[in-house]
Amino acid sequence: MPERLGRVLAPKVTERRQTDEVAKRLSGLPIRHIDWTLLAITFFLIGFGFLILYSATRGDNPGNPTYYVFRQGVSMVIGLILMALLLSFDYRRLKVATPFIYSFFLFFLGIVFFWGKIMGSARWITWGPLSFQPSEFCKLVLILALANFFSDNKAEPDSFRSFITPVAWALPYLLLVFLQPDLGTTLVMAGILLGMLFLVGCRMRYWLGFIGLGALGFAMGFVFNLFQPYQVERFTAFLKQGISIEDAGYQLMQSKIAIGSGQLVGKGLMKGTQTNLDFIPAHHNDFIFAVVGEELGLIGALILIGAFCLLLWRGVRIANNARDFYGSMIAYGIVIMFAFQIIVNIGMTIGIMPITGIPLPFISYGGNNLMVNLAAIGLLTNIHMRRFSQI
Repeated sequence: MPERLGRVLAPKVTERRQTDEVAKRLSGLPIRHIDWTLLAITFFLIGFGFLILYSATRGDNPGNPTYYVFRQGVSMVIGLILMALLLSFDYRRLKVATPFIYSFFLFFLGIVFFWGKIMGSARWITWGPLSFQPSEFCKLVLILALANFFSDNKAEPDSFRSFITPVAWALPYLLLVFLQPDLGTTLVMAGILLGMLFLVGCRMRYWLGFIGLGALGFAMGFVFNLFQPYQVERFTAFLKQGISIEDAGYQLMQSKIAIGSGQLVGKGLMKGTQTNLDFIPAHHNDFIFAVVGEELGLIGALILIGAFCLLLWRGVRIANNARDFYGSMIAYGIVIMFAFQIIVNIGMTIGIMPITGIPLPFISYGGNNLMVNLAAIGLLTNIHMRRFSQI
């Protein structure tokens, strides 16, 4: 009887063991560990952005109300392809490739000065209907370069070498982007550098000294007329709110009127008078948060801000749970990049920060910015997916 029972149960035991082994192998596959919450938040923000973009721009191009939405949609598709590519391999392979990627984009930052200008700025490389803005991608490349260095030198985070080397990596990007001129992206990259230096434990005297030198350089820029007239005008408008009503001052005043007029629940989608009557310049890119405030009110603005907070929280969580220091630093760098842009963009539309031309992630119109944001989400997802992989 026992022998018969053994013969009957043996195939089932073997099958169960095989099933357990397959389950164990599958549990280690990166695809099993995708952060669906992060992706859900990302697609919510993209959808929110398309809705607001259509509401803000449907009358800007007579005969083609979906002009901006369609172009943003094309950029979204390219961004999703970039995201998929970044998910297809282990993010640690980027360590070897980072110096080449850094040099590649440094080369393109130099090329833009000879390619021609758009709206007075040398920021784009254009091929027919396509345009490529290297400075947007440089934000993400800088994060990779800094994460690469910090992960290889984490034993001495407070040494002078651990401070000056990342600064040396960042300076060529900062200088070339500033000269385009693109003050907004320069500030974002400076924020990334300072944030990551702080997180790794840089000596405070070095960190504060760098901030002091930056502030001194900013002041000298005004003394020696290194800034473009429109950049000076934007800063002056911030300092003289309610007094300066020309150009940038007018833009800021109209933004605050739009947000205030939305009150609690807003005027309704596509019913914003400040937006529809073009009182808010750049209402589809830098000042799109004013459209949110006017049409969806305080509640709509808080929903958007809440979604951004969830996005940042997931990023921090991914950074804390990453399998190695390199992954943690990439994730923290991306969180800093998003947080800086969100805070500065919303701050400038309500008048608590100078106007710098920084877009609102996933919401503002801008194809290259959307591609970079989706690539950044791809990297975060990659790091989360492979947190259980063997090192």
